[in-house]
Amino acid sequence: MRVWKTFGRRGWDLGRSMDKITLSYGSGGVLTHKLVTEVFAAAFKNEYLDELDDSAIFDLGKGTYAYTTDSYVIDPIFFPGGDIGKLAVCGTMNDLASCAAEPKFLTAGFILEEGFAFRDLEKIVLSMAKEAKTQRVKIVAGDTKVVPRGKTDKVFINTSGIGTVQKRLAASMIKPGDMVLINGPIAQHGLSILLSREKFNYHAAIKSDCNSLWCIVKLLLQNCIDVHFMRDATRGGVSAATNEIADLCGYSLILEEKRIPVTAPCRNLADILGLELLDIANEGKMLFFVSARDSAKALRLLKSSRLGKEAAIIGSVLKEKNGRVYLKTILGGEKALSSPLTEPIPRIC
Repeated sequence: MRVWKTFGRRGWDLGRSMDKITLSYGSGGVLTHKLVTEVFAAAFKNEYLDELDDSAIFDLGKGTYAYTTDSYVIDPIFFPGGDIGKLAVCGTMNDLASCAAEPKFLTAGFILEEGFAFRDLEKIVLSMAKEAKTQRVKIVAGDTKVVPRGKTDKVFINTSGIGTVQKRLAASMIKPGDMVLINGPIAQHGLSILLSREKFNYHAAIKSDCNSLWCIVKLLLQNCIDVHFMRDATRGGVSAATNEIADLCGYSLILEEKRIPVTAPCRNLADILGLELLDIANEGKMLFFVSARDSAKALRLLKSSRLGKEAAIIGSVLKEKNGRVYLKTILGGEKALSSPLTEPIPRIC
């Protein structure tokens, strides 16, 4: 989760059409926004939570810190490119990184189903340890609960993280003319999970993009790139992330479909299944809002890194102040790009 991962503050009056929570409330889209703002944020209201950012930012002593938490219920727990353990470490570190915070410490909580295989648990824990060590982050505390068979699904993990903020960013810093960059092809994670879960007979393998992104954030910050805002495009994909940002900053955005990087296997599979690529989750893609004068340099830096070789400038911020997102299609037309109402592929993180 972010401080709370939500769509934004636009406040669609959808009403509560049902009395029970449905899967759509966990989609990262419009209904998630309603759940977060009308239930959790309303009850827990404070100046840190009100920002609805990827992490809570606070000053303590002489330092500025970011604190975030996230829970992982992915199915399957092992997938091409990662597993629930690696995802739990990378996902929480990326929420810190999107706030320009260098990840330092994590905690981990496990809910285990009775009968879950020890060898699978050990594999997951070792994967977490490997990723944390690679990123020079320490897992310093944790908790474990075991519930009866059938009361959960194998293993659920919660991770929380603390990082040191290197630069203060805010949606309010976004300005007309800013360029929108992404560090690589979209939709790989969600489609990888779909193939792994449904066992489709598809001609090409699709590997999740699950990765820790602090290295590319650090690269831009160390080179004094004028970054105004960042967000990782996870649940709800680029559609949800950009709509959320437009709502927070108040300006409209325009994205260019032809500039958004997509691999051929992902594009073809999405076409076959009738899925919107921009709505599909990523776990290794960051959106950067950078001043126009620094955008070309930022792109060169991203392309010089392992996780940014296929980076692209995919859009810009408009002068229009109505907080909407537009997509310039490959055919040259324009259309509104909305946040997804539901998650096309549930349990992807």
